[in-house]
Amino acid sequence: MNIKDKICLVTGSASRVGKIIALTLANKGAKLAIHYHSQADKAKETAEQINQMGEECIILKSDISQKNDWLKMRNNILDKWGRIDVLINNAAIFYQTPFLGIKEHQWNQFMDINLKGTFYGCQVMGEIMVKNRTGKIINISDVSAESVWHNYIPYCVSKAGVIALTKGLSKAFAPHVTVNAVSPGTVMLAEKYDDDEENYLIERTPLKRIGDPQDIANTVTFLIEGSDFITGAVIPVDGGRSLT
Repeated sequence: MNIKDKICLVTGSASRVGKIIALTLANKGAKLAIHYHSQADKAKETAEQINQMGEECIILKSDISQKNDWLKMRNNILDKWGRIDVLINNAAIFYQTPFLGIKEHQWNQFMDINLKGTFYGCQVMGEIMVKNRTGKIINISDVSAESVWHNYIPYCVSKAGVIALTKGLSKAFAPHVTVNAVSPGTVMLAEKYDDDEENYLIERTPLKRIGDPQDIANTVTFLIEGSDFITGAVIPVDGGRSLT
């Protein structure tokens, strides 16, 4: 699939990794639907950068855990461009949850946003792709879905669900729509990380560095334009950390 002029929705694209994915695709000529939930100013900044490239974009505010919000996003995209070619399910929450202290609302929050949000996106946008007999879905999972971190179990479980969803939909949406996942390792440190924690992560990573959001964006780009014969794949982009 040639990225130029393709209609791409990137959830959580106001900031961080999602923003870099959106800017990378726009730089290749895609038309972008920028999604945000609460960061309106940052979404506007992302859109302005895309406009400066000379590419089209729209800004969509929604709660991805609500199907009605997905339907509204779908309608806005179809009203603007008449189709959706690429969906990148990137939006997610991440924070520490020591197991014995996990509250029900925390568990529900991880499942609602990280897993159900991805499910609804695949269902609502995937229906259009299947009808049009073309499209690509890329879900952002995490290497922790397989090497589960004991202080982040709800997060890890939600991302494991994303991998299961990816593999199932790769068969359900075949042969015209591909569904793949990218599993990042540490690509951006949270603000609370100190130098000792950063050094620990680097030492655990064979390539001896923290990843960059551009590493994820480049992998997403490859799955869109590099091959149309990949589906159901889960690609780790973690500097080899999942091997240690």
